[in-house]
Formats: sequence, structure tokens, C-alpha cells
Amino acid sequence: MFEVLPGAGLRLPRGAGVLRFGMSARAARWAVAALADVRETWVCQTGWAFTASYEGLELFLYGDVVDRYGRADHDRHGLASVTLRRCVAPPTEPSAVPVVFQGVDVFGYPEAEVLDVLTAVPHPSVTLPRAASPTGYLPEVRLEAV
Repeated sequence: MFEVLPGAGLRLPRGAGVLRFGMSARAARWAVAALADVRETWVCQTGWAFTASYEGLELFLYGDVVDRYGRADHDRHGLASVTLRRCVAPPTEPSAVPVVFQGVDVFGYPEAEVLDVLTAVPHPSVTLPRAASPTGYLPEVRLEAV
């Protein structure tokens, strides 16, 4: 089970640890590598980025955000963003692995049910993009350092 920790990061399944905002690329890579193969990727205006796939979910992380002049943004040093995406697009059934936010498995129930419960507890660091269809499941959850 993944657990969304608003403002703090993401708890990984199987005791792999917690991805905390501000942690180094090395520490984040080490934690994720306990679950899956880590693959480097590139994101404009970041110092580092990587992905990993775990049981039908893609984990995407980046950090060390830089400004348009290539200088480090010291307000967002280290791990700055984590996204969990469903590998199946559009998702039409629950995820094999729960992703829990505020006690709700956001990939375990149709979008309407999830958003009906979670709109009462919004958090500025968590984004739940809409599903492709009204009866579909959420395709991803994004966490940002605040």
C-alpha cells in the first residue's frame, strides 16, 4: 500500500520507507529501488528525475528544481514532486495496489465516489486529476512540496 502524506511525501509499500520532500536524489532512488527498477528520465528545469513501475503503477519523481537561468531554487531543494500514475489508460477497474489518501483508496473506487469523500478535506500539496470518463477511475495522484 502507498500512503499519501500531505505536505510530507509518500509512504512506500512493503516497508521500503518514506519518500520525504527535500530528500536527496540518492536517498529517494535507494528507497524506490527496494521496490522496482529505477530508470532515469529528464524533466525541464529540474536537477534530476526518475521513474519506476510497481504492480501496474508508475512512480515518477523529480527534484532540485532550477529557475530559468539554471540556478537552484532553494525553496524547493531535494525531492520536489511525486506522481503515481496508473499504467492502464484509461483505468476501468481498481488498482492492484491501494493508494491511500485521508483513509480513502483513491485508485480503488470510481472517481465520483473518491472525489465526493475527499473534496471535504482538500490539501494544497495533493492533486487528483480527473478520469477520462464519468464512470472511470482516477488516473493519477500528484504530490508537490509546499
